[in-house]
Amino acid sequence: MIERIHLTILREIDRRGSLTAAAESLNLTQSALSHTIKKLEALKGVSLWQKDGRKIRLTEAGEYLLSQASRVLPQLERIDEVLDQFAKSERGSLHIGMECHPCYQWLLKVVEPFLQQYNGIDIDVKQRFQFGGMAALFNHDIDILITPDPILKDGIAFEKVFPYEQVLLVSNANPLAQKAFVEAADLSDQILFTYPVEITRLDVFQQFLLPAQCRPKKHKTLEDTEIILQMVANNRGIATLPKWLAQAHQKTLPISTVRLGKEGIHKNIHVGYRVPDKDDIYIRDFIKLALGQAL
Repeated sequence: MIERIHLTILREIDRRGSLTAAAESLNLTQSALSHTIKKLEALKGVSLWQKDGRKIRLTEAGEYLLSQASRVLPQLERIDEVLDQFAKSERGSLHIGMECHPCYQWLLKVVEPFLQQYNGIDIDVKQRFQFGGMAALFNHDIDILITPDPILKDGIAFEKVFPYEQVLLVSNANPLAQKAFVEAADLSDQILFTYPVEITRLDVFQQFLLPAQCRPKKHKTLEDTEIILQMVANNRGIATLPKWLAQAHQKTLPISTVRLGKEGIHKNIHVGYRVPDKDDIYIRDFIKLALGQAL
């Protein structure tokens, strides 16, 4: 039977590079470490490694077990961490992954009352523009995923938090500012700023430009929302943002919002979590607070 120690030994050998270093890291003698693996090999009838001088070379079975150790051990360690926190009457941290890059303003309105409600809980937010949110959720790297584009997978549940409209943001000096809505062809002579996300995940391309077989004059990527706003305000180009975020900056910047197409592009922010965690009090309360902070 595979035990946690077997996975831990293989991971430490991979990390440390030798049996001696792995044994020292695990506070075991080298003979005890070798004996543990030999018992598993005898039980399963496979070899997990071969000695090459002072080095260890994993067999195909050993490589497989190492890959499983890399996947399973972080989950077990996360479980240990949470149980320890429960034992101390605290939970530690709620790990949040963000795939909605301009949503920090909204998230802050959720985080503030959450932290006030749970003094023993910290919030950890991970945001990357190439962020693999679903993989992180499956691998227990995060507890919650905030995304406008949920992917339906077994074991993961999503709940709608709030709806919003994706709009075109232009300078007041741009002729497009006078339109009630724009057609895809109207962007063909414009410089379009977006976050550095794959085109397959950009609504302005997938739901607006590409179906009409149109493209902007140029497509440039910027990571920072404030810089995007300043570039648009100075008529260096156009961008698309959630309407609530764009309108919040219209009071201080010479910018206008224009609907994308006659019907507009309408989206929802979703909160995703692992199905076994559906009754977790912290996740449930976070979702309740998120629903109360629709913008």
